[in-house]
Amino acid sequence: MASDVAAAVPSPGTPGAGTAEPLGSFEQADVHLRKSLGFTSLLFLSMGAIIGSGWLLAALAAASVAGPASILSWVIGGVFIIFIALSYAEISGMLPRSGAIVRYPQLTHGSATGWLMGWTYWLTALAVPAIEAEAVVTYVGGRYPSAGFEATRHGVVVLTGSGIGFAIGLMVLFAFVNFFGVRLLGEWNKWFTWWKIIIPTATFCMLFVAFRSSNFTGLQGGFFATGTANVFVALSTTGIIFAYLGFRQALDFAGESIRPARDVPLATILSIVLGMIIYALLQVGFIGALVWHKAGVHPGNWAGLASSSWASTPLYSALEAAGIGALATFASLLLYDAGISPSGTGWIYLGTATRTTYGLGVGRFGPKALTRHNRFGVPWLSLLIALVIGCVFFVPAPSWYKLVGFITSTTVLTYIMGGVGLPVLRRYAPNLHRPFRLRGAWFWAPVGFLAAVMIVFWTTYVTLADVYAAVFVGLPIFGWYYAAEHGWVDRPKIGVLGAVFLAAWIYIQFRGGWVMRVVTPVDPARHGFWSFATYDVASSACVAFYLVGLYLLANQEGRRHVRASVWLVVMMLALFPLEYWTADLGPHTTEPVSFTVGTIVAAAVGLVCYFWGVASGFSTPELQDILAGGGAQAATAVPPSPSPAETPAPAPAPATFSSPSPPAPEGA
Repeated sequence: MASDVAAAVPSPGTPGAGTAEPLGSFEQADVHLRKSLGFTSLLFLSMGAIIGSGWLLAALAAASVAGPASILSWVIGGVFIIFIALSYAEISGMLPRSGAIVRYPQLTHGSATGWLMGWTYWLTALAVPAIEAEAVVTYVGGRYPSAGFEATRHGVVVLTGSGIGFAIGLMVLFAFVNFFGVRLLGEWNKWFTWWKIIIPTATFCMLFVAFRSSNFTGLQGGFFATGTANVFVALSTTGIIFAYLGFRQALDFAGESIRPARDVPLATILSIVLGMIIYALLQVGFIGALVWHKAGVHPGNWAGLASSSWASTPLYSALEAAGIGALATFASLLLYDAGISPSGTGWIYLGTATRTTYGLGVGRFGPKALTRHNRFGVPWLSLLIALVIGCVFFVPAPSWYKLVGFITSTTVLTYIMGGVGLPVLRRYAPNLHRPFRLRGAWFWAPVGFLAAVMIVFWTTYVTLADVYAAVFVGLPIFGWYYAAEHGWVDRPKIGVLGAVFLAAWIYIQFRGGWVMRVVTPVDPARHGFWSFATYDVASSACVAFYLVGLYLLANQEGRRHVRASVWLVVMMLALFPLEYWTADLGPHTTEPVSFTVGTIVAAAVGLVCYFWGVASGFSTPELQDILAGGGAQAATAVPPSPSPAETPAPAPAPATFSSPSPPAPEGA
């Protein structure tokens, strides 16, 4: 850290000694954040997010899709997330920023790409606290049906009005924890995360007491009972990747880390490895403890688990069904954890949603008011917005099992920017200090990119239709606010263009018949909706119409940013029809493209778009702002209470870089 601090604090005897190098406007906002999170807090923030509702519900969901081979799904998912995280390990060490995920794309590919990714990630960040609250209510409602918190609609467990009201109350609790500062959040979360590690570990140990090896190989179809393709389909659709998404917490809180250069990359990778071990063992334990007749399902009917009596409380039901007194007693403890684990993850993710909203404000994608802090150093307006909009997700998606696929796809879609952004930063910012430098980045960057692309591709067409509908609806907001605010376009003209696009987009999604469905439609064309060909062409034409219109209306600067985003839009639109016609991913049973062929073609499309995306990167004004403002570590240059070895000059650090009465450093 000494070299990092020296880059920001001039030597005595020079002009401005005792004051830091001036920050550019893009960096200035982070100086108000309190640097109070050590390695342990960062690791536990990621672990606390990884072990949330996924460990309670994903084991049954994964088994219902992939059968016993769902164990492999957990391992493959963990490896894929590590591939993705490798690029972010270098970038986050070099550029530790709060709300990092939504800020990196803007640095490497400009504001149009930054907006698309920021909007997408924002939707996800807002939805996760809601799904964690849904998990709590689902478990409580399943154990105590008299509460009337949930009902079954077309075989899907959904929340009732009273259940949604209870979930909103939990969201308010999450906001309360976040309001009083990141220090309180880190300390509170640390103790809850110990609980969240101990209980899952004890659970899979208990499940092994009732282990039945016949559930793995003794049933029809054996280990790959539902086919090998479903091993990959389960990644995105059952909560597996969703569970791992917590690794990004260390990245999002990097601006509030004491030693971000060392701690953020290490906490990120270690959290994934520990999570993978815990989840794989839980999956083995759950499958081994299955008692088919008590679940009301015929032995070997893996798909039937999703609508069985165990769907609301899978692990509790497995322990109770074992008929062993000690296991039944422990199952009661599991009910308490059903409130603790998702709640712990919920308030962490509400903090993430707050910092994502804050990051949009820093990137000037929203009003500057989004960066305002309370006296605890928390962006309070961003917190309020995250709370209110997060509660809105209860209306169209009142089910954990339905919301999980949407969250997974939207989040991982934003993660493609790590692999494509790393070579761009090496090209245009080669001299930025890199505490962690990824060896073999020429190989690992595209591998991480393709890992993210394939996870999105395997999410199934029906989910992807919802994702694209939500992502592209943000296009006119970019034109109305950002492009007009920066003088790229004439405000009245972009207003008309955006209004036309929005009206057409809503109409197209309605006529397509796929979006916001609790029950998957078999063939919307039979119910008065458009055929897929008409829907796909209309959707693609609508997006192209807006981007071409924005390009023609924009000045030279605006056009450069629009051009830098074309590769991303083309890739998304190209994968859509391919997924529709690929077996096990499309909505029909007679798709003409096999799963293997569809996957290979999707990977080829992704690889072409990777090199296109790298070539599209440029030295953005925001990146130049960082370089002009003192380098990567400027905004986080001086941690609280630095040791003499860390301080290059006797002059004290400027007040703007530290908070009043800073707490002592914590963690390893």
